[in-house]
Amino acid sequence: MRAGFIIINNFTQLFHLQKSSPKNKLISNNYFKRIITSMSASQTNCEFNNPRLVVKKVLAESQREGDGATVRRSIGRPGLKNLDPFLMLDEFSVSKPAGFPDHPHRGFETVTYMLEGAFAHQDFAGHKDVIRTGDVQWMTAGRGIVHSEMPVGDGVNKGLQLWINLSSKDKMIEPNYQELLREDIARAEKDGVEVRIIAGESMGVQSPVYTRTPTMYLDFTLQPGAEFAQPIPESFNAFVYIVEGEGVFGVSKSKPILAHHCVVLGPGDGLCVWNKSSDALRFVLIAGQPINEPIVQYGPFVMNTQAEIEKTFEDYQLCKNGFEMAKVWRSQK
Repeated sequence: MRAGFIIINNFTQLFHLQKSSPKNKLISNNYFKRIITSMSASQTNCEFNNPRLVVKKVLAESQREGDGATVRRSIGRPGLKNLDPFLMLDEFSVSKPAGFPDHPHRGFETVTYMLEGAFAHQDFAGHKDVIRTGDVQWMTAGRGIVHSEMPVGDGVNKGLQLWINLSSKDKMIEPNYQELLREDIARAEKDGVEVRIIAGESMGVQSPVYTRTPTMYLDFTLQPGAEFAQPIPESFNAFVYIVEGEGVFGVSKSKPILAHHCVVLGPGDGLCVWNKSSDALRFVLIAGQPINEPIVQYGPFVMNTQAEIEKTFEDYQLCKNGFEMAKVWRSQK
């Protein structure tokens, strides 16, 4: 047990070392691999040669966003500004009349996953849709979108919204949507583990979603006593967000991590998870290929340079270069 905690503490230090420079990132990655390879099966109880371990956890604290809405933000706050290619993760909880009225985006993608209730989406290109419980909207903002996201019906509407960066060559592409209804999202189940495959692959089942920035997005539910090992491409950065319950990640003897925590994973070829509680555990596992480009973000605009951000403000204010319809469009109530 003591050795396990020493390893976790080393990983936490190495995570901060990685952030300081590319040279330190190479050194720490190699050190990660040597430590993990040297660990015995009895220490990890995990089937992977290089299991991914927890290097950081961030509690998503509530904050106000939009027009009276409440979100729990984990990625995109001072404790975890971004995790390339991921820019933001919000768990939102919204009731009428609050919501996210007309606002712009440029330079990245938003993935909205409804956990409960429904949201109405409209944009200035005439696209309208209602995202209901279990549905996913994968929106590529590209060169520019102005849209609104507002709750439908009474009660609380809950979900997750993930922002995924686009590479410099894709930031100015035309906007695009991929929409998945609940019944169309592939599922797999085995030994008390159920997974919804939004993007990527699990249990031999592949999602049809095209990810311009290569991405894995899996929604797991583990019943009490269940455990699972999920392969993750070694080149991907990865994290877990716990929606409900508590789980043990990476090392079987480590302490359980509670709901509303974002769990950043170190390098490796897969993640092992155990549910040792008496309640179901639900979490999303999200991983993606780092873009390794400069990030300059100002609110809903994400580009590579300050000059590009200034140009984006000009385009939006003058309604040009992708924002032409912003001059006349207003969402319908």
